[in-house]
Amino acid sequence: MSSLPEQFGQIDIYLFDQLLRGRIPPGDVIFDAGCGGGRNIYYLLRAGYEVFGMDADAAVIESVRRLAAHLAPHLPPENFRVGDLERTTWPAGFADVVISSAVLHFAREEQHFRAMLHGTWQALKPGGMLFCRLASSIGMESEVRSLGGRRFLLPDGSERFLVDEPMLVQLTAELGGQLLDPIKTTVVQNQRCMTTWVVRKNGAGPG
Repeated sequence: MSSLPEQFGQIDIYLFDQLLRGRIPPGDVIFDAGCGGGRNIYYLLRAGYEVFGMDADAAVIESVRRLAAHLAPHLPPENFRVGDLERTTWPAGFADVVISSAVLHFAREEQHFRAMLHGTWQALKPGGMLFCRLASSIGMESEVRSLGGRRFLLPDGSERFLVDEPMLVQLTAELGGQLLDPIKTTVVQNQRCMTTWVVRKNGAGPG
């Protein structure tokens, strides 16, 4: 019997929770927006999902293509592309599930954040699910230092674009979506915090 890492790779535990609850059924089309080295699509490739990925780093896209060739040789290399989220090259509404894991908090400022989010969201078909993990100030409001433009210096020394709960609630409404789960945040020993934002796209709303 294969080990859990051999079956699931290093999948985000909160994305794994969505799998366990049946929200990513077999046959879904998956788009990993900012896929990195493919940690969150390892299982999905093995399980036969139609998977697409984009990242700005050409080296990691080459790595993901090799991973896909090994785990899912039926998928063409063109499913994994170098590009910026604000200028995605796939048609709107092609994916049942869009994954955005530790990506949006690298936005330079709010206009850039919204452009990245729009590019991510438009890939999602009506009724589809956006699974997003991103840095926030929730629970650490007094521990982060504003640098302007919603960028903050965190106690761990990193600089991130940080959202908060009112912003995520407002964005959910603006996008034409509804929360599938309450907004959940993990505070890591008062050094940083990561928020899980899971949204269903309604039948109508901004593309």
